[in-house]
Amino acid sequence: MKLTIFFAGLLGVFLAPALASYNINVNDDNNNAGSGQQSVSVNNEHQVANVDNNNGLNPWNAIWDYETGFAAVRLFAKKQCIVHELNKDAVPSIHALDTLVKEKKLQGKGPGGPPPKSLIYSINPEQVRDLKKFGRYIINMCRNVPTYMAEETEGE
Repeated sequence: MKLTIFFAGLLGVFLAPALASYNINVNDDNNNAGSGQQSVSVNNEHQVANVDNNNGLNPWNAIWDYETGFAAVRLFAKKQCIVHELNKDAVPSIHALDTLVKEKKLQGKGPGGPPPKSLIYSINPEQVRDLKKFGRYIINMCRNVPTYMAEETEGE
């Protein structure tokens, strides 16, 4: 099974002030009055970025743990967690991310320039039994939830 993660969506939500939440309207043109909220927080002290997406049907939560080098997405509708290594070539450093957020460089304007790189992942069907190597933030998010490891694969 392949999972495509578009960092455009994740980068687009990093418009919030650091250490605070900011709501962003996410519209779906194919769904009348469809919308959702994304709340983002960046914690420099703990080297973690957290994104909460609530669009009604497919809510999810993501954590980018820069200290451990892992990221996780909890898919509430599927009752699963997917963990993968952070691709440092595709994800901005937490300091760059925090600077963009504080300066509101992207707020309401989009990133400008070419769209961010999209990444394709292959999910290992075997459940991860020990979450310790992923760090405490991912452990807390994925505890008692079936968790799977994903590896980046070559794009099409």
